[in-house]
Formats: sequence, structure tokens, C-alpha cells
Amino acid sequence: MPKVRSQVRKELAEAVRDRYRPATRVEKSKILDEFVALTSLHRKHPVRVLNRPAGTASPRRASARVPVYDGAVAVALTILWEASDRICGKRLAPLLPVLIPALERHGHLGLDSTVREKLLQISPATIDRLLSPKRNGGVRRQADIEQQRARVDLHPWRRLSIAPLHRENG
Repeated sequence: MPKVRSQVRKELAEAVRDRYRPATRVEKSKILDEFVALTSLHRKHPVRVLNRPAGTASPRRASARVPVYDGAVAVALTILWEASDRICGKRLAPLLPVLIPALERHGHLGLDSTVREKLLQISPATIDRLLSPKRNGGVRRQADIEQQRARVDLHPWRRLSIAPLHRENG
């Protein structure tokens, strides 16, 4: 069956909505069967469309979250991460309250008060998320993973010259 354009689907929904709302359960089932046959949509979509008040658009998802940590925080975090020998976020987070004043005292870091507050409140997971682009380009390639697996001996007993012990039932 050929696809129906979205404008035609909207017009069809407007025309069918007046019949659908007051209909009994059996009649609604028949109306849905017709609608699905014409539009080739899944059955649940017409139910949502036809139960919605006329002239209202589909509910939209909320817009993306506004980032809390800007570029200044990411740059400062990178400096702190490098100074701490690139440790993971779980270990870096409790170290930040000690590390920030030490680096500022020695002149290696100059922070704005808002950046400082954000760094002291940041979670280990967010630290790892912000530092991921700096770690190995941010993406682990499948080839790298396979190379690491090749280096690990998964069957060390194969190298042994001793035959495995067997116990006979008897």
C-alpha cells in the first residue's frame, strides 16, 4: 500500500475524530481498522491522535538541558587532571578541594569564583564525561579493544606441559 503524506493523515484524523470520540468500543475498533488500513500506521498512534482534542499538536519533548559546566570548567578540569597524573574522575573528585588551592598558591592555576565553585561541586561521573574527549580522542575503537584482548592470554593452561589430572569413576 502506498504511503500517505502527513498532511493527508492530519486531514483524515480531523475527519474521523468526530465519529471516533462518541463511538462505542466495537465502533472504535472498526474505525481504527479503517484508519490503520489507509495510513499503514501502528494501531496505537491513531488512538493517541484521535483521542487528542481537535487542533492540538502532538506533545513535544522538553528541549535539551542547558549545560551546567562550560568550557572554562572543562579547561580548568583538564589542567587539574594533568597535574594529578591523569587519574580517574572517581579519585580526582575528592582530590579537587586540596589540589585547587595548592595550584593557585603556586601560580599554576587562576580561577574565577564561579568556576571554582563548579569544580568543587562536580561529580566523578561528570568529570569523566568532560574529560572523555581528552582521553585517547574520546572514543575507544573496536580495533584497540581487539588488540588488548590479543595481548591477554585467556587460556594460560595451554602453555603448561603438565597433563590435566583425570579421575576415573570406578
